[in-house]
Amino acid sequence: MKNKNLIIVESPAKARTIKNFLGKDYEVIASKGHIRDLPKHSFGIKVEEGKFEPQYRVDKEHSAVVKQIKELAKKSDRIFIATDEDREGEAIGYHIAKAIGKDPEKLPRIVFHEITKNAITHALENPRTIDMDKVNAQQARRLLDRIVGYKLSPLLSSKIQRGLSAGRVQSSALKLIVDREREIKAFVPQEYWSIDAVFNKSIDASLVEFKDKKIEKMSIKTADVAKNIVKTLKGEEFKVAKIEKKKRVSKTPPPFMTSTLQQTASSQLGFSPKKTMMIAQKLYEGVQTDKGITGIITYMRTDSLNIAKEAQNSARELIKNRYGEKYLPKNPKIYTTKSKGAQEAHEAIRPTMIDFTPQAAAQYLSKDELRLYTLIYNRFLASQMEDAIFETQTIYFKSDSGTFKASGRKLVFDGFYKVLGTEDKDKLLPELKEGEKVELTKIEANQHFTEPPARYSEASLIKKLESLGIGRPSTYAPTIALLQARKYIDIEKKQLIPTDIAFKVIEVLEKHFSEIVDSSFTAKMEEELDEIAEAKKEWQKVLLEFYEPFIKQIEEGKKEIKSQKIAIPLGRNCPLCGAELVKRSGRFGEFVACSAYPKCKYTEQIESEDKKESKNEETTDQICDKCGAPMVVKQGPRGKFLACSAYPKCKNTKPLNDPKKLSVKCPECGGEILERYSKRGKFFGCSNYPECKFISKYEPTEKKCEKCGYMTAKRTYRGKEVYECIKCKHKEEA
Repeated sequence: MKNKNLIIVESPAKARTIKNFLGKDYEVIASKGHIRDLPKHSFGIKVEEGKFEPQYRVDKEHSAVVKQIKELAKKSDRIFIATDEDREGEAIGYHIAKAIGKDPEKLPRIVFHEITKNAITHALENPRTIDMDKVNAQQARRLLDRIVGYKLSPLLSSKIQRGLSAGRVQSSALKLIVDREREIKAFVPQEYWSIDAVFNKSIDASLVEFKDKKIEKMSIKTADVAKNIVKTLKGEEFKVAKIEKKKRVSKTPPPFMTSTLQQTASSQLGFSPKKTMMIAQKLYEGVQTDKGITGIITYMRTDSLNIAKEAQNSARELIKNRYGEKYLPKNPKIYTTKSKGAQEAHEAIRPTMIDFTPQAAAQYLSKDELRLYTLIYNRFLASQMEDAIFETQTIYFKSDSGTFKASGRKLVFDGFYKVLGTEDKDKLLPELKEGEKVELTKIEANQHFTEPPARYSEASLIKKLESLGIGRPSTYAPTIALLQARKYIDIEKKQLIPTDIAFKVIEVLEKHFSEIVDSSFTAKMEEELDEIAEAKKEWQKVLLEFYEPFIKQIEEGKKEIKSQKIAIPLGRNCPLCGAELVKRSGRFGEFVACSAYPKCKYTEQIESEDKKESKNEETTDQICDKCGAPMVVKQGPRGKFLACSAYPKCKNTKPLNDPKKLSVKCPECGGEILERYSKRGKFFGCSNYPECKFISKYEPTEKKCEKCGYMTAKRTYRGKEVYECIKCKHKEEA
């Protein structure tokens, strides 16, 4: 009987939270992400006559949940698609509809920026249909990434090293990191000098003018020039030439969007972008609060700075009541993003309940959840407060030959710093009058050298990608994680350092596939995807314009790119064919291979001495009787054993020592009973295996079964020691 409304989301946590708000008339189920996608082990795109037909499949992991959704759909009056509000969520909703045999453009689609009772109720009252323009934009992105990945990655693997990959956003990001490292390596430090002084024993000042010439940074190039300036100024008399006081406004920061949240969480909390998004996802999907399970922040994948009027008013009321009228701006603060293609219909990241303060949240959230929530909460509250005001002070000290400048400042009104706090301490200058004589108590020349540009951190790379228009909120964290997983970069002390293979890959891409690593081309592609989502461009046409010249480049690359694989001769021969063995690099590190590959596919693993020592692996003079490679001693969970060094190509193993023999004889053939081991643990078997297949889980004894006369084994049964017949299972107390 059809009596329920079915709501389909993508996350189990989201499903639990929404179910918490709705009554028994609603069933909520999660698809657990994408239930249909391109096949994992084939290209999956049919290209005919300039048209691209994706061959979507329901993967095995989702077959059970698809079946469950279909069954629930049959029993439901209405089916609502309630996936996330971005393009990815729109596409997930489309694929859910297709998988359960429904028309995606007819199913009601509900969207919400936060998972709260009011938001869900409002969404159910105002459903729309799936936006096929957004779906097509996501499809275009997915197919573009598959085309690049499936056509370019194998080419790199065949020419450079197995296991390499390339991608539109991935390769552009990697080029930025490699280019920065090139700048650092090519950097030549330049020497320059500053002239610094102290007046009246406590006022620090720097030289800004000498003999009517302005002193710019790096204008004093040598020690001799610096020393002559110091010598000239040392004996001169100084007076206060001018005093300037100005008010400087420190503007309130906007609330967070994805990129700025990732950047700030990285710099202030030490979180990786991946960790930030995982925690934010949980806060969005629902956690325990004093009001039950509910989402406590709005959607975390956004490039918008919009704020709902209701949330703005709640924040203003709290600011007025807690901090007073002087901290409340006359009009609500409105922010706009500079991001290209920002989806302004979305909201910035903010708390869903202004009364759920970090202090109130402390008893419900884990340590890291609370730290990120506090960051989001305080930033949102601060964004609706008054600006901070500083008074800057500048004093100029002048002599016949030179002028020094001293700077100071003090916080006049703390404004939003009341919530965010500030590490900037007041630097107050003493009260002086113009024309007043001052004492030069110290003067010195200080040597400096220019420094190379800093390596990118995860935060600064995200900022750069955003400024160039490369990628979108959902791609920043996965891109960095992929570069690390592919061994293209190492992260040390928060710095992104490209590996040797990264340089080689970028060199090949720059020469043969320049557009793939060109940031302006990648940004243009993102703009075209935005135009598809806005119904300004046709997705098939965008794909075709990219595909045809790209495939031509791939075919040219197969012929023109010379192999750059490195093979180091080892001075020994292959045990299978006699050709020389060489050392190569592969996806999982260095390995030994036959130089006659692909005719001979013999390989050996290479492990570091540290790894060998940690595994207690020892070499032996024994040879594997299956492949001829040396046998080594390895440490397993049940002790040491002999294994072939060519593992995993050859999985031959032998016991290191003779197995333990029991005093009793095999009841079947009279052979010796041996203690053996398998993946399931210890067992006892006949030495004449496989001719005799006697086996016992428990250690056999000399005692015979009273019932059938067969051999028994001693074991514990229901807390008591018993003799159990190995054949008939009859038990008697020991």
